[in-house]
Amino acid sequence: MRIADQLLAIIDQVSAPQVVHAHCDLPCGVYDPAQARIEAESVKNTMDKYNASTDESFKVRAIVIKEERADLVKHHLWVLWTDYFKPEHLEKYPQLHDLFWKATKTAGEAKKTNDAAVAESLLSQIAEIDKIFWETKKA
Repeated sequence: MRIADQLLAIIDQVSAPQVVHAHCDLPCGVYDPAQARIEAESVKNTMDKYNASTDESFKVRAIVIKEERADLVKHHLWVLWTDYFKPEHLEKYPQLHDLFWKATKTAGEAKKTNDAAVAESLLSQIAEIDKIFWETKKA
């Protein structure tokens, strides 16, 4: 292979389109903990319906839905944590790191259980994040 062909092959590899994923196609600046809260409410309600049912087919579907929604909670929380909150927010609210860590861990725990108390804890943690989020929007 000629050197020119090798260089072109390298350039083709470097300049090939890359698949990337983001909250949206542009840095839209639209962030709101409500997205995580709505999904967490779905997790809680699905757990309640699972626990009230005796229909095994329904229960299987409920588990699948609950796990999908718990993943979405984690996704929305991580978008807030990684894209919205800045170092100056962490300086003012030093509990943020721990709060996000606990909330995403609780969302993961919600995937493994149908204990509505776990979902209630998740909703409580999201409510704390929500309060801080809106305080930062006032500043």
